[in-house]
Amino acid sequence: MTFLEKLAHAQQTNRSFLCVGLDIVVANTPLPLQLEDEPMLPFARAIIEATQDLVCAYKPNLGFYLAEGAAGMVALERIVRLIPPHIPIILDGKFGDIGNTAEAYARGAFEQFRADAVTLAPYMGSDSVAPFLRYADRGVFVLARTSNPNAGEFQNLKTVSSQEERLLYEAVALAASRWHAQGPAACGLVVGATAPAELQRIRHIAPDLPFLIPGVGAQGGDLEAAIRYGQTRDGLGPVINVSRAVLYASRTMTFAEDARRAAQALVDTMRSIGPIR
Repeated sequence: MTFLEKLAHAQQTNRSFLCVGLDIVVANTPLPLQLEDEPMLPFARAIIEATQDLVCAYKPNLGFYLAEGAAGMVALERIVRLIPPHIPIILDGKFGDIGNTAEAYARGAFEQFRADAVTLAPYMGSDSVAPFLRYADRGVFVLARTSNPNAGEFQNLKTVSSQEERLLYEAVALAASRWHAQGPAACGLVVGATAPAELQRIRHIAPDLPFLIPGVGAQGGDLEAAIRYGQTRDGLGPVINVSRAVLYASRTMTFAEDARRAAQALVDTMRSIGPIR
């Protein structure tokens, strides 16, 4: 299956738009696990086993594994192999380089870590995105309007192209629409739930692009807006990422059960807002 087919199948099977971010900080795991030789691995295994029937994707953030050095990279390689094959993996690396470097990042993400999709920073232009788009069965999510407090410093700047004035995030959304149409990989957008007006605007600009939506949970984003504006014109649902609110629902040895309860509550709320097809 292509990435979009795999995503749609997972959403329909589990009736969920929830993506659990596997952003593991060893110091935040229960103390007994911290004494293990590879503490990230048993924590991730328990979270995945507890939530795999409630999610449409998992999203490990590369930074948390780099922080642990070589051990973290080995852990990431092993953790992605714990994820059931029918659940998409989105490797959140916010890659954004050109030439041979971008090709190396793409090979690493898609071939070594078996990611179904990645996140990309488009600041360096289309040639930083092109190597990832060559993988026909994969996907990329380009940063458009992110969920962090200072996102608007650059993303809301006015740009002028062919005598037409647009905000930078709008220009990114239009470019991503072209990249999606050209393919062969699917191209989507990262749009934060903390900016619901911009979320609505971007959906108007890019009706066919899948959205990866962070900011729900610890950041307090608008879940209802994420569902209302996150779905594509043909009905593919958004990928709504939640990390801390699920991973660290508790820091006791019942963490996996508590994570499941937190995930279940989020999914129940999603289902109450609108049908998940």
